[in-house]
Amino acid sequence: MPRHKLMSDTEVLDHALGLLHVRGPQALTFAALAGAAGLAPATLVQRFGTKAGLLRRALLHAWDRLEHRTAELGDAAEPTPDGAIAFLSGLSEQYGGIDSYADALLVLREDLLDPEVRARGAVWRGTLTRVLDGCLAGTSGAPPGIGGMLATYWQGTLLWWGFDPREPVADHVGHALAGFLRAVLRIPGGDADPT
Repeated sequence: MPRHKLMSDTEVLDHALGLLHVRGPQALTFAALAGAAGLAPATLVQRFGTKAGLLRRALLHAWDRLEHRTAELGDAAEPTPDGAIAFLSGLSEQYGGIDSYADALLVLREDLLDPEVRARGAVWRGTLTRVLDGCLAGTSGAPPGIGGMLATYWQGTLLWWGFDPREPVADHVGHALAGFLRAVLRIPGGDADPT
């Protein structure tokens, strides 16, 4: 009798996310995942039920990972404008290059179509806002709601970088956010960070 490979759901879902990011949501099948994880398709069906159930679990797993990374970076963020920039630049590093960012947008489409998963995004926005508000709370001239404004500007910055990815994403984000904060906080200076 063949020996079955033991693998946790977390490990299997890591493989599923790999498939999602490289080949897109439509390619996440039990057969493809079985090949990537080295498990029998029937074993995966027993664990996840349906293809839709597998996709949802993979998306929720991605949110678990993002929330963990957000908490990790948020706990380390200094209560300064530079701390806010470092926090968002650190979150941006997950995208790597343009191909990885474009693949992430395919997954984002699936997030937006599922109400349960979409709700995780709304909660995450609140977390980002709280961290950023905390970083900027003691900054002179910081308007109410600056954390939400900065989070929104960050998302736009990522999108515009995607159209012209000449520099690493974290560098682009750092420069763009420093300029935004200089303008909003009315900090003079060319390339100086807003501290």
